[in-house]
Order: sequence, then C-alpha cells, then structure tokens
Amino acid sequence: MNLSSSFPILSNYTYLNTAYSGILSTELAKWRTTHDQQLMEGGSEFRLSQSYLIETLRTNIADFFNAGISNVFLTPNFSFGFNTLLDGLPALEHFLLLQNEYPSLAYPVTSRGFKHSYVAIDENLEDNVMEAIEKCRPTVFAFSIVQYISGYRMNPEFIKKLKQTYPDLLLIADGTQFCGTTAFSFEASGLDALCTSGYKWLLAGYGNGFILLSDQLKNRLYEDRKLAQLPSAPFVKDKKPLAFCFEPGHLDTLNFGSLNESLNMIRKVGISTIAQTTQTLCQQARTQLHHRGFIPDYLADQKNASTIMSLPLNQQQVDQLAEAKILCSPRGTGTRISFHFYNTEDDLQKLLDVLDGKKI
Repeated sequence: MNLSSSFPILSNYTYLNTAYSGILSTELAKWRTTHDQQLMEGGSEFRLSQSYLIETLRTNIADFFNAGISNVFLTPNFSFGFNTLLDGLPALEHFLLLQNEYPSLAYPVTSRGFKHSYVAIDENLEDNVMEAIEKCRPTVFAFSIVQYISGYRMNPEFIKKLKQTYPDLLLIADGTQFCGTTAFSFEASGLDALCTSGYKWLLAGYGNGFILLSDQLKNRLYEDRKLAQLPSAPFVKDKKPLAFCFEPGHLDTLNFGSLNESLNMIRKVGISTIAQTTQTLCQQARTQLHHRGFIPDYLADQKNASTIMSLPLNQQQVDQLAEAKILCSPRGTGTRISFHFYNTEDDLQKLLDVLDGKKI
C-alpha cells in the first residue's frame, strides 16, 4: 500500500516506530483544523452542536470492538482508565503480573499496596501463568496483550481458556499495543477489562482512549459509592454512576472526535486488510531477522504474533539506522521496530540492507 499522500512522513522517513507513536493522516489533520476553526467562531454554540459526537464515538467503539454500548467508557489514555479502575477495586485483591511489564501497568498496582505476584515471560509463558495461578491464587491477572519490549502477544485462545477455567479471576488487559492491528471481539475474548490509548495503532493522536468493562467487573467496582446519591443537576441527570468515575467533567470533542475519525478511516481501509497486510510483512521480517540471529526461536515461530520486534543491536547499528532515516526506538536492552499497514516490503528491505552493512 502506497499511502505517502495520506501520511507525508513516509516520504521522508522509513517509519518503523508505530509502537512508540502512530502517525496522523492529512485527512485527520484537516478535520482537526476545521473543528478548531468552528470552535473559535462558534464558541458555546459549536460545543452544543457537537454534543452528539461523544455518543457517536461510543457507539462506534462498541461496534468496532463488539462490546455493549453501556460497557464503553471514554478516557484520555490507558493510564487514566487503568488507575481509575484500580481505585474502584477492593484493597484485598491479589494481582498476578508479568515480569518486565509496561511500567504504567505494573507501578499503579504495586504502588497502591495490592498484594501481587510475578510470572516470567519466556517460551513457556502459558504454562508459567497456569502454574502461578494454582500456586498464588490471585484474584486479578493484569497484563498487556502485546508486550511493549519483546512484542510477545498473548494467545487469544489462552485468554479464553483462562476465563473458562477460572471464571472468578478478573482478566484486565492493556490493549494499547494491540488495538487497531487486527479484528477483536471484547464479548468473545474472556476479558473483564480492555484499556487502551488511541495514539499508537489507532492513529488518533494523543488525549484519547477508552476502557471496555464486563458486567462481572462493573458489579465489583466502587462498592463504597453505590449508596451515594447521584447529582441531580439537569445536565448530568442521565449520567450513570461509573461514568462519574471514568468520565468526570467535560469530554474533549477534538481528541475524541479524532479517535472517531480514525476508527472510520480504519474501517475504510478494512481491519481484515490491515491484519493481513501487517501479518504478511511481519512474518517476512521475523523470518529474515531470525535467520540473521536477531530474534529468538520462540518469537520467530509464535502463532498470533504481534507487529512488534526487538533487536539486540550495537550502537554502530543503531547509528546506521538513524543515518538511513529509519525511525525506531530503544526499549529494554534492544531496539524496537514495528510495522503497520502503511509499511511496505521496501521498508523491510531497507532495514535488512542497513543491518547487513550495505550502503544506503
């Protein structure tokens, strides 16, 4: 797919850095400019005319991710949604976490004093998780669907198996490195919560995200507030109790409107097309990089693999990538690359040529 007209940065860089930040399309930039122009000219009248946009987005998310509309809450980012969720859980919850997990997931759990246990990430991850559940008896398993350093993706069938085997165990997932890469049904996933930011694979810019909650989890949140009388002011009279927690105050139509526009763009391209394009390219990349010794066997052969890879590069190789205008990120002890639907085989070949020491 040649999308340089929609994403001008592709004309100047080989962009292998979506895992750090997605890129804005010219179409979205034009929409945002028009939005702010109309807000400048209309003030409160414009805001009143845009009140429908928030519920349009909520419906769009529910449909795109197959979730109930009443189970969708709009948040400015993953961290806000996840921290709000944690504040609504009883202090006696026992969390199971993965080692070397994304700090914005692990730290909010440990810093609140929740009892927690860890499980190692390796080629035996699924067995490790099952053993840890049997041994530690956690009440919550919180994890990133795609690990931000290695790119390891949790097997969707394993998540379903966990819920079927341990129906009382809450499964809370960070989808920030996952949502927008392939089709996903929240209702069928086995998850109790999916939290995400929109600025990576959803290409919606910063300041928007959402959290999807199962009915099971909704019933366990903020027990101490359920007897409190709700505000009676006319402009909040229809607001549900959990919305006062996850959606306090006014919601920004620029940022959430950007997410709505990006979801519409992804629909236009086709999420199945995106998944097929990226998986084909990523499989080629994994094969070539594994052949060169950059990727371990268990990640090279993983089914349901992600679009992220981590390469153990030396400083000279990192400098050569920068000189060739290939954008990627240092993460952990390696250099992280990632492919989205706007990347091409030419991008992969350029990466390989630099790693092979060829002059670009």
